[in-house]
Amino acid sequence: MLLRNTLATLVLLGTAGAQASNKVPVPYTPPTGSAETYSAYCASCHGKDAKGHGPAAAALKVPPPDLTQLAKNNHGRFPQVRVYQIVKSGGSIAAHGSKDMPMWGPAFRSLTHQDEAAAEERIRNLVRYLETLQTK
Repeated sequence: MLLRNTLATLVLLGTAGAQASNKVPVPYTPPTGSAETYSAYCASCHGKDAKGHGPAAAALKVPPPDLTQLAKNNHGRFPQVRVYQIVKSGGSIAAHGSKDMPMWGPAFRSLTHQDEAAAEERIRNLVRYLETLQTK
């Protein structure tokens, strides 16, 4: 399963922007399955443990960050709104929205026939899951 997810992510890495990501089949996970969503879409680069050492990480120009340190790097507060924006549309992170890091908003909309509410639910649940992974 990890190999299939890694291959799907590598295919997505070769695309840039919303139009290209809508043309690439994205493996389906339920919008409420936040751990499954992380495993399917994030773990290949960020690693199962979210520390940035996934199997596809070595192929990236910009190393994936350790997602368990987001709160620590933000004075002990998890930056929920910023993480949401980064996942959805790339925010101001150089790798996001590039061929290295797809914008997941358009990809998640493609899973639900362009249903924005379902895509937003998936992103919110993923962000909540990331918050549970923070080191104390």
